[in-house]
Amino acid sequence: MDLVARYLDHVRFEKRLAERTVTLYTLDLEKLTDYATQANVALEAVQSTHIRRWVAQMHSGGRSGRGIALILSGWRGFYVWLGRQGLVSNNPVQDVRAPKAPKPLPKALSVDDAVQLAEYQAAPDTADPWLECRDAALVELLYGCGLRVGELVGLDVQAGAQAKGWIDFDGGEAHVLGKGSKRRSVPVGGKALEAMKAWVAVRDQGLTPATAEQTAMFIGRNGTRLTAQAVWQRLRQRSLKAGLSTPVHPHMLRHSFASHVLQSSQDLRGVQELLGHANITTTQVYTRLDFQHLAQAYDSAHPRARKK
Repeated sequence: MDLVARYLDHVRFEKRLAERTVTLYTLDLEKLTDYATQANVALEAVQSTHIRRWVAQMHSGGRSGRGIALILSGWRGFYVWLGRQGLVSNNPVQDVRAPKAPKPLPKALSVDDAVQLAEYQAAPDTADPWLECRDAALVELLYGCGLRVGELVGLDVQAGAQAKGWIDFDGGEAHVLGKGSKRRSVPVGGKALEAMKAWVAVRDQGLTPATAEQTAMFIGRNGTRLTAQAVWQRLRQRSLKAGLSTPVHPHMLRHSFASHVLQSSQDLRGVQELLGHANITTTQVYTRLDFQHLAQAYDSAHPRARKK
């Protein structure tokens, strides 16, 4: 019986791994065997240089970093077993790592799409004015201040020792409790203040003291504090009604806020403070968005970049 078959019997009967896992190991080791055969090298004679070459081939062939990591894990286990059988002196996969997968860019709206969403108004005869006023304030605050959805729903009507967050209308600031229970203050722009004042003016309409949760800034028709899930749902519906091609979620507006402020100001430290990031490297991802924006502008505007 060949080495691969013996190893698969080992993981199937001695380690009692699930049949699905054994199937995946089988595919991984078939790939290893194919590579070794093409290189005219026995499995016991494979070296780290071989493994790195095959990783490079998989990567250039379009295999993802995560997929390669899983394959390497299967190969690594095989060579651990060979070492225990006394068939190899070292594990050639031990110090080989898969290529790092590129971090996906956060999804952000274009300036035009963000403004289109913020300025959307439903037809009066098709919408509940109370909900429209509330949802407009939600959008303005999320996009205008870059709040996390948890910070938004945690806002209270009035400042106080027990309040997680509140709006200082006179000072034009939002005071919120962010990650790690860290408090920060964020400027609230004129449009957002205007929308918030309109919402506060109608917030209590149709509610009784018995049904209204008096502390929450954003509430539902039943008078209780709005949940993050409800904000997600309302924002998704509103973005589609506004004519945007992609459904919008709260964090997308936070990303849009950061990207648009950075494009205009180039002040990375300032954006870090506004977002409440403890580490500047977290904020630096938005420089990639900014570069992407500049690259698109170059491709569309520069005479030497235009396609013939």
